[in-house]
Amino acid sequence: MQAMLLNRTTEMELHLSESKLSGPRPPHPIPYQGSKRALAAKIIAHFPANATRVVEPFGGSAAVSIAALHFGLVKKAIIGDSNQALIDLWREIIYRPELLANNYERLWCSQAGRERSFYDEVRAQFNRSPRPDLFLYLLARCVKASIRYNPKGEFNQSPDNRRKGAKPDAMRLRILSASHLLKGKAEFVCFDYRYTLDAAGDSDVVYLDPPYLGVCTGRDGRYYGGKSFEHQTFLDVIRGLAESGTPLLLSYDGRSGEKSFGEPLPSAIGLSRIELNAGRSSQGTLLGRSVETIESLYLSPELLSGRQGPALSHGDRDQRDSARPVHQDRGAQP
Repeated sequence: MQAMLLNRTTEMELHLSESKLSGPRPPHPIPYQGSKRALAAKIIAHFPANATRVVEPFGGSAAVSIAALHFGLVKKAIIGDSNQALIDLWREIIYRPELLANNYERLWCSQAGRERSFYDEVRAQFNRSPRPDLFLYLLARCVKASIRYNPKGEFNQSPDNRRKGAKPDAMRLRILSASHLLKGKAEFVCFDYRYTLDAAGDSDVVYLDPPYLGVCTGRDGRYYGGKSFEHQTFLDVIRGLAESGTPLLLSYDGRSGEKSFGEPLPSAIGLSRIELNAGRSSQGTLLGRSVETIESLYLSPELLSGRQGPALSHGDRDQRDSARPVHQDRGAQP
């Protein structure tokens, strides 16, 4: 089986080399709730033309950084997150993609016929020894690809019993594609967002996608080890970043139908707000309702004139054009 897996990896690497990753969509190996994958092209359309590196302190699925690298808008990326297991997974994707793909395939095949009990076994094993392949399997199988931790820092999200996770061949191609794109270009660091922001320089653009108010506190927080996120501290950091003249894009709040997520950014911060249509809500669809999700994007003054997006394919250019601001203001009142 080892030889068969290596042969399949070699064939895919050859395909990647020949295509030079010229496909219309960036690779996304990690399923992750809150990922900006669907909005990435619309977000990077507001990147400055002279940026050479993107700094993304709330990495998650790294969808925006991946899109910016994929379309050649920047040459480098620094991607941070406070979840060490997530950073370890990204490093495995970059530096040991074949091993990760092989291990994921073994896990996926081993679940046949006992998917629920096997998930519980993998989750318990991950909490004892947080290996990247175990984490990838859990993300592929858990409810809404949404991580949850108990107060002890143990992963405790339940499986989605309707699905088995991405098939091994599909996951292998995503892993190899992401490794091909990111190796030598992206640096993944496990830091508090403030330390990651310290790396931002004159030729960088910063993109931030912090957690909505309330999602990282309580009994089962989304962030590793029950780490808290102080929003007032975050607002102070954003204010200072905006005053420094650093090109800045911030995803901060949104709404789906009549339900709002988070509070609008105070106008005193000095960023301008536009709204991006993220499409139909998957949760609303499950409940038989047609509800659109709207997410806010805040831009620093440096990005309000002379914006230049990536050289997108025709399909992605249409997607970007459909993302024209549906609303623009200077944020909420303080």
